[in-house]
Amino acid sequence: MVLATVLFAGMGVCVKLASSEVTTAEVVFFRGLVGAIMIGALAWRQRLPLRTKVLRQHFWRSVAGVSALSLWFYTIGHLPLATAVTLNYMSSVWMGVFLITLQLWRRWRKVPHRAIAPALLVAVLVGFIGVALVLRPTIQREQWLAGLLGLISGGLSAWAYLQVASLGRSGEPEHRVVFYFSAFGTLAGLALMGIVHLGNEQPWASPSLATWGWLLGIGVFATLAQLAMTRAYALGQPLAMASLQYLGIVHAFVLGVWLFGEPVHLLSIVGTALIVLAGVWASRSASSLR
Repeated sequence: MVLATVLFAGMGVCVKLASSEVTTAEVVFFRGLVGAIMIGALAWRQRLPLRTKVLRQHFWRSVAGVSALSLWFYTIGHLPLATAVTLNYMSSVWMGVFLITLQLWRRWRKVPHRAIAPALLVAVLVGFIGVALVLRPTIQREQWLAGLLGLISGGLSAWAYLQVASLGRSGEPEHRVVFYFSAFGTLAGLALMGIVHLGNEQPWASPSLATWGWLLGIGVFATLAQLAMTRAYALGQPLAMASLQYLGIVHAFVLGVWLFGEPVHLLSIVGTALIVLAGVWASRSASSLR
């Protein structure tokens, strides 16, 4: 999981660098294409089957994941790297929100349900306080849309993680989960490119050689990170892995300051710490409601 967080941070750097020349549509397309080719080659070399009996589950996981990824890539291109990563890593807090909503729905429908853990309510509140502290010092007035989309990407990521867990219970191996996600991302990116370059009559401009390298790096880093993360959840204790995943915020913060000269604000550091605390707290509290 530590390796996965480093690789995801490296992907974020490549996304930020590539976003100066290409749109989010290109980033989504090349991230998916490189991943599909890598996993396809791995499956061919090791004779791993790609046929699945749960295509519908892969579809909904891909819809959630690609939507979250697209919004996150857009956010990375328009906000400081650490801020964008922090908002996306709100997924554990959003899971807490989902579970609270589910319990309230069951209570209203008078369906047997477990009581809502007070610790989970506190975790969700602390998480949103952290978001307010992170956004206040780092987002300008014209960046409010990117901040909102970053929050939505975190919610969609939580939904995608729930779908991944469902696929795991269905017996789907990690290479198949990553392959279908990458393949769907390629098609979604291609469709977005058509909308951007045909619908708006914005012609395609070939990126520079350096940007081609960043696009390749996005796909390689993301695919290796997903494989590492999937393996980590398969071998390790899930709550411990969820806690380690927040190291990605630290990596992104350091890389953002080092490579892009992004400002360091005390409130951002406090807010990031609160989100990490809330995420770990929500993960542990939510286990009692599953």
